Amino acid sequence: MHNDRVTEPKNYGDGVAVVIVTYSPGETLERFLDTLAKATTRDVQVVLADNGSTDGAPEKAAERDNVRLVSTGGNLGYGTAANRGVAVLGDDIGWVVVANPDLEWDPGSLDELLDVAERWPRGAAFGPLIREPDGTVYPSARLLPSLGRGIGHALFGKVWRGNPWTRAYRQEQGEPAERTAGWLSGSCQLLRRTAFDAVGGFDPRYFMYFEDVDLGDRLGRAGWLNVYAPSAGVMHIGGQATSKASARMLAAHHASAYRYLADRHRGLAWRPVLALVRAGLAIRLRLETRRG
Repeated sequence: MHNDRVTEPKNYGDGVAVVIVTYSPGETLERFLDTLAKATTRDVQVVLADNGSTDGAPEKAAERDNVRLVSTGGNLGYGTAANRGVAVLGDDIGWVVVANPDLEWDPGSLDELLDVAERWPRGAAFGPLIREPDGTVYPSARLLPSLGRGIGHALFGKVWRGNPWTRAYRQEQGEPAERTAGWLSGSCQLLRRTAFDAVGGFDPRYFMYFEDVDLGDRLGRAGWLNVYAPSAGVMHIGGQATSKASARMLAAHHASAYRYLADRHRGLAWRPVLALVRAGLAIRLRLETRRG
């Protein structure tokens, strides 16, 4: 795996920055920034880690006083771009939000996330409650995908919504409550920078998808906690960039799923199982591509 070794922590200040990964985000970026201004009373630095936008939206946003545009030099994927954005921050920044641009913040929500973080000294990542535009709560704090749960969810998630593997994995039972989770949605999470550094940030081998699952797992292995904080809320408008390349994104999702499982099941004994997983994912990808 990317980095299971905890490094010596660096001392950071208590400043807050928001790193937004952009790829032709359209007008959603302006709404993100407008609502962010009402989500906290603190001064917040914003870094746009841009993966090669062609719509001019990041350049327009960078005209704001607190917004800095950082070009990654190409479409490097979500995790790598986020790492680049975090890397340009000064030592005064101890808290970093990594987020998609197609979010709208509830008033006071970033301050609430920071308040929750104060209650969890071993918390590394804090995820808000994420709503869909229709008000549906997205299951953004989940168990880690074991081989059994992962296969069951992959095989039956689309055709049998209530199957036990998907229900266990998505952790949707009951009212949202502050708790620990195996991993948090990468669309919006507040990260303790010392913890993020300690595990080496996002694994750059994941172009898209599962970089958040992988990070949550490695933080947990290093002794940190992933904390769901539903008292803070955001709305996720959804896939402005990914909708333009759905077939490619489906392929990336399946490749990342295999990488995650293969990283955690190494050795000769696992090779036949992983071969079956790879074949099953390939069949699922073909079926979903045709359906799409």
